[in-house]
Amino acid sequence: MSPAAEIARRRTFAIISHPDAGKTTLTEKFLLYGNAIHLAGTVTARKNQRATTSDWMELEKQRGISVSSTVLQFDYNGCAVNLLDTPGHKDFSEDTYRVLTAVDAALMVIDAGKGVEPQTRKLFEVCRRRGIPIFTFMNKCDRPTLDPLALIDELESVLGIAASPIVWPLGSGPSFRGVFDRTERAVHLFERVPNGAYEAPVNITGLDDPAVRGKLDDHTFNESTEQLAMLDGAGHPLDLAAIHAGQQTPVYFGSAINNFGIQLLLDGFLKHSVPPAPRRSVSITVPGAPAPTEAREVPVDYEKFSGFIFKIQANMDPKHRDRIAFLRVCSGRFTRDMVVAHQRTGKQVRLSSSHKLFGQERETVNEAWPGDVIGLVGHDAFGIGDTLTEDRAIAYDEIPRFPPEVFAYLSNPTSSDAKKYRAGLEQLLQEGVVQSFTPRNAPPGATLLAAVGPLQFEVVQWRLKSEYNAESRLEQTNWTLLKWLEPHPSLANPSALVVASGVSFGTDKFDNPVALFPNDWTMRYFMEKNPDLKLHDMPIEQIKAAAE
Repeated sequence: MSPAAEIARRRTFAIISHPDAGKTTLTEKFLLYGNAIHLAGTVTARKNQRATTSDWMELEKQRGISVSSTVLQFDYNGCAVNLLDTPGHKDFSEDTYRVLTAVDAALMVIDAGKGVEPQTRKLFEVCRRRGIPIFTFMNKCDRPTLDPLALIDELESVLGIAASPIVWPLGSGPSFRGVFDRTERAVHLFERVPNGAYEAPVNITGLDDPAVRGKLDDHTFNESTEQLAMLDGAGHPLDLAAIHAGQQTPVYFGSAINNFGIQLLLDGFLKHSVPPAPRRSVSITVPGAPAPTEAREVPVDYEKFSGFIFKIQANMDPKHRDRIAFLRVCSGRFTRDMVVAHQRTGKQVRLSSSHKLFGQERETVNEAWPGDVIGLVGHDAFGIGDTLTEDRAIAYDEIPRFPPEVFAYLSNPTSSDAKKYRAGLEQLLQEGVVQSFTPRNAPPGATLLAAVGPLQFEVVQWRLKSEYNAESRLEQTNWTLLKWLEPHPSLANPSALVVASGVSFGTDKFDNPVALFPNDWTMRYFMEKNPDLKLHDMPIEQIKAAAE
């Protein structure tokens, strides 16, 4: 197969949702219908070994939530699918935001009984800012739902995106009998299967078929017929250009737990989604070059390999206790054992241990193309956001940084655990599980951790104990806001600044100056008394890169 054909068949997407909308269940059903697993909830791997798929971490099983994004790769209908399951809980949204930099489309899962929820709105806005095409699945139609037309209106009024229903539900809750495919003008009647473990038998027929009329009660039949007529007359027609521009979302209805509508969703998504898109390289200074490089767009068919690391995860395999870096291939062809430049350090590295990923499972991969996500093992110097490339003029700055909302000091209460504690904390910080900052006058031996939500601290302590056998002590602080500061001469002597009680100064891991505030009032007071100092939600370097 030619390089162009290999790239064209790639589909790389993330599934996003508010917690409990059914995202992880839908992920499992995609794998079931893609023949990547034989029984929903399990993976039939080599030698018939069984392992869980997306929620592989023990803490996830205990809490019943996803706390870490997972890569799942499989072939389906000629497409090479890279599916990234993401945490839905807001406390782990940083991980989700990073994953969204590595995908070409997103599938938004909505609980049809609740509509658009807060975390859905936040994640949608991230996709919108990146121009990512968004597909929508209205889940849990086997339970009582909001009016389908009201759900469509909510997408348009709350999220501000045109909605084009591709399939339409026939009933809801106990009266839900299937969906109507508006493209093919066909009814798909489904039968329930025990626990949704296997593909549901499907009977495809027309809306005027007596068998359909016999399945639907008078109210459901009449209501569905009227709604479909209304959509045909006044709804948004499917517009592929608008979908690819992120201006229109195709909408599907179904029930992931009972396998209603999954086949239509998967087929439609892969058909109407987009192959890998070009990425933008930022301006950098290359050693020995007479001038900085110019920012430019790197086409996917550019002959030189390039990619960026968007996630790092240690100890996925308890037997080996190794560290894996997730890399999104952006251009060229990846081959195992190739030598590339690690842009941040300037060193040449050989990529000899490369893997195709399936949750916790992995197998050696010898070749990858733009759109693919591969795992690289054995490179402790790799960090989130790093560019690997054969062309030293390429550097990606895709990974966003967000101001944290909760802060706590972490320390080691047991001196005998000091080595294990330091090794574990250093690894977790490299993974980006939490951020760390260095405030002035920090307690001796304590590290200031910062996160979007307090559950991230729980993950740090749990993993320190379970993976490194190291105890830790957490002490809350009174800060609730952090802002990055533009460099200014007055920052050389912060004690001379006019600030309210409780305000502190420090640096991030790249020595960028930051200010920590107990509340909004102390921040506003600081801005009023120190007008020459500018506050930002991200480092100034990231702002400049975004402007390019």
